Amino acid sequence: MAEITSLVQTQRNLPAQNTPRVNVISAVALLTPLLLGLLTLWFTGNPFGVIVGAILGVLLAQSPKIARQWERAVVLRLGKYTGLRGPGLFWIFPFVDSIPAWIDQRVITTSFAAEETLTSDTVPVNVDAVLFWMVYDPEKAALEVQNYPQAVSWAAQTALRDIIGRTSLTDLLRGRERIEDELQKLIDERSNPWGVTVQSVEMRDVIIPAALQDAMSREAQAAREKQARIILGQAEVEIAKSFEKAAESYLDNATALHLRAMNMLYEGLKEKGALMLVPSTAVESMGMGGLLGAAALRQRKLTETDEDAD
Repeated sequence: MAEITSLVQTQRNLPAQNTPRVNVISAVALLTPLLLGLLTLWFTGNPFGVIVGAILGVLLAQSPKIARQWERAVVLRLGKYTGLRGPGLFWIFPFVDSIPAWIDQRVITTSFAAEETLTSDTVPVNVDAVLFWMVYDPEKAALEVQNYPQAVSWAAQTALRDIIGRTSLTDLLRGRERIEDELQKLIDERSNPWGVTVQSVEMRDVIIPAALQDAMSREAQAAREKQARIILGQAEVEIAKSFEKAAESYLDNATALHLRAMNMLYEGLKEKGALMLVPSTAVESMGMGGLLGAAALRQRKLTETDEDAD
């Protein structure tokens, strides 16, 4: 159903193939002999002039044609191709020459889709894409293929299905640019003999089953959690190496170790109401009993001062 809809939309963008076109020159060519016949009838009273004028006007109205700037008219003389006409005003022989097709040389857009197509890893997907193409050789487009818009549309759909069948779901989701390039080349190879060239192909959407979307979401979440734990482990390793280097620096320098311990106590006790528990072995080994007593006394005085102020 989607293929038929896209083809109908493409046909609407193209000029009608066999619809008669009325232009100003044709109208003048039709009315001028008819008016002259009416004048003859007015002065002579003979209706023969009106009949001749009507026949001559109909014949002359068939001759002038006007092609728009982006159009080329395919002219057949007694069924044989004689050439292209346009843009602008041109003339044909009535009832001898015919114009079976008007070729639009602008860039044309065609939307196409592949529904429920299996990838190489047997996953059904729906893919929507847009094709930008144009006719570079109107003669081939008119003579080499019966209906070039329909042919281009079907060629694009079959090429898309072919590429999806040769591609895994992961490559289809991650390598859109590569797939678009391959799709453009494949469609171009099929449509070049018809005088059509492909400008670009863009994939609009890739739809996968809802159950598979949930599974892929859980897989992605698990991968993110795994990566977060790996990063945390690497950070722990780097911290352990830093501690190892610091321990080597403090190994033969007791003064530096004591200063570091004093700094740690200061950082812990400088906040109001802070409490720090220090093992007795650390106090005895570093000789920080007096320091801890002084720190505790200072903290007590600060607390009493705050209570008196309240």
